[in-house]
Amino acid sequence: MSTSSTESTQRAGTAGNRSGDGRGGLVTEHGRTTISDAVVQKIAGIAAREVDGVHNLGGGGSRAVGAVRERIPGSRGPSITQGVSVEVGESQAAVDVVIVCEYGVSIKDLADGVRRNIIKSIEGMTGLEVVEVNIAVDDVHLPDSDEDEDTSTGPRVQ
Repeated sequence: MSTSSTESTQRAGTAGNRSGDGRGGLVTEHGRTTISDAVVQKIAGIAAREVDGVHNLGGGGSRAVGAVRERIPGSRGPSITQGVSVEVGESQAAVDVVIVCEYGVSIKDLADGVRRNIIKSIEGMTGLEVVEVNIAVDDVHLPDSDEDEDTSTGPRVQ
């Protein structure tokens, strides 16, 4: 067992006994805490976006839907959970993330950083042991091909 696994197990043990409901519930003599998949998914999405070199999350289709959502008045923009899927068990969680990286960034180093930040965030906030973080690099963002160019500088023709 690795050091981080041992630390996670010890941290989980001090947080209270896990319930057998398969939903990451913490049970103590004072009550139960249940952590939903959506919470873990949001934590993972925010943690992945915090890493320098991550341009966006999600595959081409989900990014296209996110771009449309951003343009709808009153919408909150792209979903925090775009490109992130999780599986939460009794005391463990597994995460799959699809990222778009910035050109010039070491993909190996970026994946290591994203993985480390997701594990730290989920384990720190929930007490769940993260057993797996799979990262798929879907695209590389080129600085001169900015898809998000602001066209509000004026009309093209007059």
